Amino acid sequence: MSGSHTQAVLRLEGVGRVHGKGAAEVHALHPVDLEVRAGEFLAVMGPSGSGKSTLLALAGGLDRPSTGRVLVEGRPLEGLNRAGLADVRRRSVGYVFQSYNLIPSLTAAENIALPRELDGVPARTARAEALVALEEFGLADLADRFPEEMSGGQQQRVAIGRALVGERRLVLADEPTGALDTATGDAVLALLRARCDAGAVAVMVTHDPSHAAWADRVVSLRDGRIVDETVNHRAPLATGAAR
Repeated sequence: MSGSHTQAVLRLEGVGRVHGKGAAEVHALHPVDLEVRAGEFLAVMGPSGSGKSTLLALAGGLDRPSTGRVLVEGRPLEGLNRAGLADVRRRSVGYVFQSYNLIPSLTAAENIALPRELDGVPARTARAEALVALEEFGLADLADRFPEEMSGGQQQRVAIGRALVGERRLVLADEPTGALDTATGDAVLALLRARCDAGAVAVMVTHDPSHAAWADRVVSLRDGRIVDETVNHRAPLATGAAR
């Protein structure tokens, strides 16, 4: 990472999540400390039930921690009401899910433009930004197609475009390549890698070590605890494909 990419975009300080009370208490995530800086691609691995999705939900303000605090671009999420959390999620955080979550009745361009329109950006400007994103991802010819007219890989790339449009610098991806073939999955990972190289941050949950190889750092969870953390020296395949 270059010297300009030094700001902590995401910081978790003693963040834990407990469900239930007393005998029914379950620690979905034991208190963890984690910092992800601008330009960094972080992969989170671990078996089912290890706390990966819980960590992702807490990082993006979709759930509130039982202990500790989460800061996004230096802004603590604790104490924010629902409207405040929604504002942070809309302006700073983009989500990419395995199921794409595109709105079926909207075209690719409209799906990408929608978050910007919700931010108060004029519809014409929002569409122009969406078209730029589609061009960047090699999907300009899909601007007026509906999700049912796209392949899974195309839908996922549109979903990434929606996650990154505007000033969002934190992308949270939950198994974004799980439903894709290898070549299409690599194309999606290359998009995430390129945006991190441009200064954004991506936190990706994955079960696949070959996908984790695209990341700068890999955090492994087990039983709600971080049990290992490794720094990747970029694999030649990942680095070359991202260019």
